[in-house]
Amino acid sequence: MNKTKPKKLLIDLYTDWCGWCKKMDRDTYADSSIVAIINDKYYAVKFNAEQRDPVTFQGYTFKFMASGSRGVHELAAALANNKLSYPTTVFLDEEVRIIQPLPGYMGPADMLPILKYIGEDHFKKTAWEDYLEAYSKAQ
Repeated sequence: MNKTKPKKLLIDLYTDWCGWCKKMDRDTYADSSIVAIINDKYYAVKFNAEQRDPVTFQGYTFKFMASGSRGVHELAAALANNKLSYPTTVFLDEEVRIIQPLPGYMGPADMLPILKYIGEDHFKKTAWEDYLEAYSKAQ
């Protein structure tokens, strides 16, 4: 889809056992204002960071790496810059380059300005602190 209609990608890195991941699905990704901006500005992808199936992405095949009783998928590690924390929201640009991975739970009020900042390309010309101050005043 991105080849015919380019958009940024939002990748939700999660695990099946992660309580904060489930809370983010329930509270944030189900919020109508969040859904609207994601649908408008992004292609959304949920990616289980512990899935065992290989994934070919950008010409490279990423695999699951076992470690103890669990493990991690190489693609999840690459997207999170090897700083694994769940949930992690990863933003990629239209050319599928990483803009920013953001670790941790974010409620709708925290997520909305981030989605607009990245989705509307404010990050290219405005520092986050300046954008957030202007965003807060406009609310």
